[in-house]
Amino acid sequence: MCRTVLPADSGPRGELGAGPLLRWMDAAACLAAEKHAGVSCVTASMDDIQFEEAARVGQIIAIRTKVNREFQTLMEVGIKVTVQDVLTNAEKIVSVAYATYEAKPVGAEKIELKPIELQSEEDHLEYFLALERSIIRMGYLEVFQKVIQESNSEDPCEDKDAVSAEHTHVQSTELVLPPHANHHGNTFGGQIMAWMQTVASISASRLCRSRPILKAVNRFRFWGPSFVGDRLVFNAIVNNTFHSSVEVGVRVEAYSCGEWIQEQPRHICSAFLTFSALDDRGEPLTFPRVRPTTQVGVRRYFGAIARRRILLSSKCILSAKEDKPSDAWETSNQAYLNYKNVAALTLLAGKPGWGITKTLDDVKIWTHKEGDVLSFKVEMQVKVPSHVAFSLLSDFRLCQRWDRHYLACEVLQDVSEREKIYHVISGPTAGRQPKDFVILVSQREPCQPQMPYTVAVRSVTHRAMPPRPEYSRSEILCAGFQIHSTSSSCCTVCYFNQVTSGVMPYLTANLTGSSKSIEDTALDCIKFLELEGSKC
Repeated sequence: MCRTVLPADSGPRGELGAGPLLRWMDAAACLAAEKHAGVSCVTASMDDIQFEEAARVGQIIAIRTKVNREFQTLMEVGIKVTVQDVLTNAEKIVSVAYATYEAKPVGAEKIELKPIELQSEEDHLEYFLALERSIIRMGYLEVFQKVIQESNSEDPCEDKDAVSAEHTHVQSTELVLPPHANHHGNTFGGQIMAWMQTVASISASRLCRSRPILKAVNRFRFWGPSFVGDRLVFNAIVNNTFHSSVEVGVRVEAYSCGEWIQEQPRHICSAFLTFSALDDRGEPLTFPRVRPTTQVGVRRYFGAIARRRILLSSKCILSAKEDKPSDAWETSNQAYLNYKNVAALTLLAGKPGWGITKTLDDVKIWTHKEGDVLSFKVEMQVKVPSHVAFSLLSDFRLCQRWDRHYLACEVLQDVSEREKIYHVISGPTAGRQPKDFVILVSQREPCQPQMPYTVAVRSVTHRAMPPRPEYSRSEILCAGFQIHSTSSSCCTVCYFNQVTSGVMPYLTANLTGSSKSIEDTALDCIKFLELEGSKC
């Protein structure tokens, strides 16, 4: 979808309003969902949205959407918004978001969504990661509850100059008319989002006495439908302020004509919107503190702190460079660390340009260089079923039996069936101290028969295992296994590693021929897998 930004779409600063943009994003994503489903679709949710660039009057907005994966009657749709300047032809990314849509056939008819046709490497990657994102969505509430319990130890604002949160309360009522709904009479999710943005902006403006700018949205979640003829009541209030930003919570309730008289609302949507504001010189304004005056206000106050912690943690992890030190394993970021761990390995494995550097019997060594980043891959042909190899390689306590570099390995935290944190000790090299690692291991079974088993590895920091003087703490940026089934009794095991300073001596020695430690370790791994596989 392409749209020219017209004056009617812009605010007082001449920039595209967030309301129209949200409507366009929802419409474009809904079209993609309906094209795949073949029936009408409704918005179920939209994940966290970050607005990175502003579009001005006269510029072109391009919205590209694609169904990434189907989940029974639900679909995840990826949304990428860019802005193009018609004079300079420069293009910038405005936002990247993911929305979930539900297929809604007419009457009692049941719908079974057809599988996504995966044509490119990018399609396979997004299909795989869509499942990871769905896990984050389903687990968000549990993470939020844990983080808010930690935040409750803080005291609410007692600043005498703080503004009462009730001063920012705004209520607005809208009547749903036919232009606001689809051909079945369901209100467009994008229209509700736009109304929510408007009322939230008014609430935020009562603190800054300026024109707020929407910077982010924390999860639009639709709990039920609304229809033509419904009255929608929007209640917005500032939950908390954070120096140069403010969070506004919006709750939407729907009433039919009869419910309106009887005062029986239906809660259909909630979201939390983050705004900033600029002064006349374009500098960020500082928001005054707010003071909750009710028990519900206190809950909102601490909820905003928890959401901000989760948001900042996710941004720090997902936008970090690959050569950055390991992230801390905390309640607020665990789901995002798991996601990045699996995503990083999948991206590394799918990169083009891998070249064979050495071949030995059932072992091949590949290397890949992109800028200053060097990675290597060890490919092994193993005569065991892929699921058996996956089971054996997922348990890092067994690595000592085939990798001579492992001196000890213990489970530091058994996070779940799919994630574990290990403390690994490796032997000294060239008279140096022994090394130790704290690693997160994420294991994933294939989503489709042609996809590989995955065991992803990356370093984390953990409070239970700080660095010790007797060991040299080392890092693993991105490593792990992909296991491809070649037949019912054979598989191809590929080990990947993004080279760090600790691994470079081993790789250099192997490539120059002065050592065969990588090949020897690979052969030992094959022998171990085949020996243990014969017992199964």
